[in-house]
Amino acid sequence: MTTKTHQTTPVLAIPATVARAATAAGAALTLGSTFLAWTWTAKFPGDLTVTGYPGGLQVLTLVGAALTLLFTLSGYGIKGLRWLTPGGTNSPVRLAALGLLGTMGFTVGAISVELGGVVNLEPGAWIGLVGAIITVVASLGLPHDQDITDTATPSPLEKFLNSLRAPAPGRPKELPSWAEILIIVAAFGIGLFVVTYGIDTAYPELFVGYLLITGFAVTALFKAGLMARLSAITTKYRSIAVAAAFVAAAVFPFTQSTDQYTLIAVNILIFATVALGLNIVVGLAGLLDLGYVAFLGVGAYTAALVSGTSASAFGVQFPFWASVLLGAAVSLIFGVVIGAPTLRLRGDYLAIVTLGFGEIFRIAVGNLDGVSGPRVTNGPNGVPNIPDLNFFGYDFGESHTILGFELGAYANYYMLMLLAMILVVLVFSRAGSSRIGRAWVAIREDETAATAMGINGFRVKLIAFALGATLAGIAGTVQAHVQSTVVPEMYVFAGPVPPNSAFLLAAVILGGMGTISGPLIGAALLYMIPAKLQFLSDYQLLGFGLALILLMRFRPEGLIANRRAKLEYHETGQLDVPDETLAGTTSGTTKAGA
Repeated sequence: MTTKTHQTTPVLAIPATVARAATAAGAALTLGSTFLAWTWTAKFPGDLTVTGYPGGLQVLTLVGAALTLLFTLSGYGIKGLRWLTPGGTNSPVRLAALGLLGTMGFTVGAISVELGGVVNLEPGAWIGLVGAIITVVASLGLPHDQDITDTATPSPLEKFLNSLRAPAPGRPKELPSWAEILIIVAAFGIGLFVVTYGIDTAYPELFVGYLLITGFAVTALFKAGLMARLSAITTKYRSIAVAAAFVAAAVFPFTQSTDQYTLIAVNILIFATVALGLNIVVGLAGLLDLGYVAFLGVGAYTAALVSGTSASAFGVQFPFWASVLLGAAVSLIFGVVIGAPTLRLRGDYLAIVTLGFGEIFRIAVGNLDGVSGPRVTNGPNGVPNIPDLNFFGYDFGESHTILGFELGAYANYYMLMLLAMILVVLVFSRAGSSRIGRAWVAIREDETAATAMGINGFRVKLIAFALGATLAGIAGTVQAHVQSTVVPEMYVFAGPVPPNSAFLLAAVILGGMGTISGPLIGAALLYMIPAKLQFLSDYQLLGFGLALILLMRFRPEGLIANRRAKLEYHETGQLDVPDETLAGTTSGTTKAGA
């Protein structure tokens, strides 16, 4: 006699035990192949000719194979591994297997294209590819839910596996406080390593492999339930989690030997800070602003003109704290002046007007050159030679030794921008949970209903617009000194280099509107991808368009979504009538008819 519970039909009609064993064998085969040579020449980046020592894309493949193998063994219920899949599903195995095949297939294809054919592949590459294919095909034979079949006459293999299995998991065992805090520290440490590895990738092939393996691995961790459990722990120890996140971010410059990649991190922080400001306007208040980058330009030009550079038309030099306050104040004034007449519009009309404002700003600063208009911004030449910051005797343009580590100039700006982003995150979180924040959400959901309930829609929207402009202006004051020059072409609606209005809006939508971590992740991805894959510069907008189409189809709430968005964009079945109720109704109708 056989009993099955919560069992669904697999994609392939393969016995679950055989499918799991084949999946594990394929992952192990690919893992072993990473210790063999994949090419006979070192011309391919990463030097895949060494036997016994993985390098480059082999390391990423090894990580994907190890993760797939661990998820597969966890499905057996082996003691010590069941914690990997608290969600109790086989989806993590399939996702990890797909990531493994994607990375392995990309590597084989890249070697063949760059070296001139498959003849350049060594047996190790073929073994890894065959193992990855076996892993994916076998994983399709796993049931969609955890296999908990009880058979009266188990096979010898099942008897052996049953002897290794741990008892079926019930409610997760509560860990001691020190263990949960240690998990938080370890999680942020691993996150720091993963982000640092991605920023430090030295060639495009490695970065593409990094994107593939990281994307599938993170999705697999979500499906496994590990991220939900980690989220519960960080919520329980919120202050410790915030401190750990700040420490992990502050440690990044100490992991860099040069400023080459620190500059990328600084620009990511600038981009993410501005995206968070836009998230107030778009994510919380629901105002589609297509000219938001102009407020970043207002702050940057304000700081540049009072920086003491010889190219400034005013010839003044303010201390940094004064230039930050001035940049924020000028951006605030522009936000109020632009928002007062335009925020009475809604929807597409508001989007068109804000797009026009962005273009007017770019054209205006381009014409203030002393010929077409007053000499203020030097027109298309911009404001060059902006000096480095000097904050209470601390020169941001010089290297400094801290704790025995020499930090370069961009590391100084990184720390400054990190503090600015913390300020923006604090403002966003406080504003979002305040009375004004709830009014923003009400306006976003239904402005007519919110107005009928007594909310002054125009005033609330103007506050959101002004606050978003102020935060963008603060980021702009730092950007002016980091870039050392400010030109009109930096502040356009769409261009090859972020930040611009299209990139900022895409970062908010991609990451998840109305959240804090969503725009941060979206901004990091949208800045790193163009920076690392410069050969795709002519196809960036096409790629972003395709990515947004796929996102709207499969995850319309964004990569990181709040609970409201999940309920709004996905069918939860909360209003479905239970089957037994329908059966009872049908039975009653039949009896009545009889």
